[in-house]
Amino acid sequence: MKKIIATVTMGLLVFLSFAKGTSDNAAAKTGENKILTLYSTESDELINLIVPSFQEKTGIKVEIITGGSGEILKRLESEANDPKADVLLGCSYLMAKSKEHLFHPYESPNQKHIIAGFKNDGAINQYKMGTSVILINKNLIGNIKVKGYKDLLNPALKGKIVTADAAASSSAFDHLTNIMADFSPEGKHDSPQAWEYVQKLLENISGNVLQSSSAVHKGVVGGEYAVGLTYEDPACSYVKEGADHIEVVYMEEGVVYCGSALMIVKGTKNLTNAQKFIDYVLSEDIQNKLGTEACLRGVRKDAVVGKHMKPLKEIKLTTTDFQYVSQKKSEWVEKWTDYVTNVK
Repeated sequence: MKKIIATVTMGLLVFLSFAKGTSDNAAAKTGENKILTLYSTESDELINLIVPSFQEKTGIKVEIITGGSGEILKRLESEANDPKADVLLGCSYLMAKSKEHLFHPYESPNQKHIIAGFKNDGAINQYKMGTSVILINKNLIGNIKVKGYKDLLNPALKGKIVTADAAASSSAFDHLTNIMADFSPEGKHDSPQAWEYVQKLLENISGNVLQSSSAVHKGVVGGEYAVGLTYEDPACSYVKEGADHIEVVYMEEGVVYCGSALMIVKGTKNLTNAQKFIDYVLSEDIQNKLGTEACLRGVRKDAVVGKHMKPLKEIKLTTTDFQYVSQKKSEWVEKWTDYVTNVK
């Protein structure tokens, strides 16, 4: 009898062990283990806007690893045969597209709400967009009107304008990209006419070319310069915080918007959880929070922004070919540097 009981007990333990293993494997495939590993290139502010509420709503625990875009993408490359991450939040659309082989295709049901030009592209989803703007110190600008790039050639502004160096600053290179789109013939993404404008602009900037993006908007807000070529997020942050001596101008010639990417990592062990995270980031609630609680702009048609940001429908949008821009970047930077060096 003891031998029979021992045999039955051993059989039961083997069965339970097998059943647990089968259950664990199923959980790994379906995401039922309630875990998600998130790689992100974004700020703590943005992550805190999304992750805590996602965890509370779904019960899924999120483990976060942050780093620069290049660093994170290299890590994903090295882990391709045994992925450690489930989702990547951050990096530019163009950079993500160039590494699309690392990601798992997924189109969220929320795609029907996304603005044209920012919809799902294979494995690449876009969740927010940013743009270049002109920041004005109203105490220093006087009666000079600035509605766009052309107004920056006003001789009265000579030496009062500041920009970062497009060879060192992504925000300055974004302005260069925007200028190429605005001053080139329709269907073109750069032109002699656009470069003629760059030369004239640098002459009016008169040497105020800084190495730091943040130094530009801080310099305008602090009263060192009347006008700065900067980007939307920090510029609108000053307005949100109550700075009434500054104005954010969206160029009347046209504004190029660049998307930030959100992807599921290929080979994820938590696919269902990853899909839930994509859906959550593209939900109306989170897309609205980007523009109301922060100074970011969602990609949903119905996304709202706070009073510190201009509604998208009031901004003249223009487009460019980001693949072309990527191919031309080195050439443009070299030409820009030559113009900066030889400015009158």
